[in-house]
Amino acid sequence: MSRESTQARESAAARGPLLGIGQVLAQLTPDFPDLAPSKLRFLEEQGLVTPARTASGYRKFCADDVERLRTILTLQREHYLPLKVIRGYLAEQDAGRTPIIPGATGPTRPSILSTGRRFSREELLSEADAAPALLQEAIASSLIVPADVYGEDQLTVLKALVELHRSGIEPRHLRGLRASAERDIGLIETALAPVARRSDTSARARAGELGRELADDLETVRSGIVRAALARLAQ
Repeated sequence: MSRESTQARESAAARGPLLGIGQVLAQLTPDFPDLAPSKLRFLEEQGLVTPARTASGYRKFCADDVERLRTILTLQREHYLPLKVIRGYLAEQDAGRTPIIPGATGPTRPSILSTGRRFSREELLSEADAAPALLQEAIASSLIVPADVYGEDQLTVLKALVELHRSGIEPRHLRGLRASAERDIGLIETALAPVARRSDTSARARAGELGRELADDLETVRSGIVRAALARLAQ
């Protein structure tokens, strides 16, 4: 074992007890219920987290590893960032800088990201400053799925619908977006089929990450088309 590797392990041990995969899952699954060992292994394969290894080859995670995983998972879930963007975010963080989340208006620390907030119907309406009728129309237009508890995704959509409503654009005008989204989902599912058919344990994690990247690329194309059309109108 190299001197650098020994020092890294000693430094990790100094920050607290090392945890096995099961213990890491026990800490993270309350906030990320879909997290599985294959996902942790996939993130390690991608070089986003580097747990220590015992002499027998078992992975051991320190407290910093767990916090890093929490940051990665939250950036994926709350901000829909692909791993290539998250990798850059973490590199900035590792360099001692305070990175800015793409799309955010200012620096945000990972500890702020890790809450995974959930809202009742009343809380959702209050947070979005939305009228009950607007939420009901959004549900009727299949823009928001009715539920007992809502997440950050639904809050973001409802806030956008509030702003659109102020400009005279109602949820019923956006029914075509649902059909467009379903077409995108079909394209992504077709592209992911070869990966999804693989039998290795990390295939599902790879498919999920690739799906997010494809969704991001489709959104980039769609936004480019809209911006080009707006530019022509301004001429």
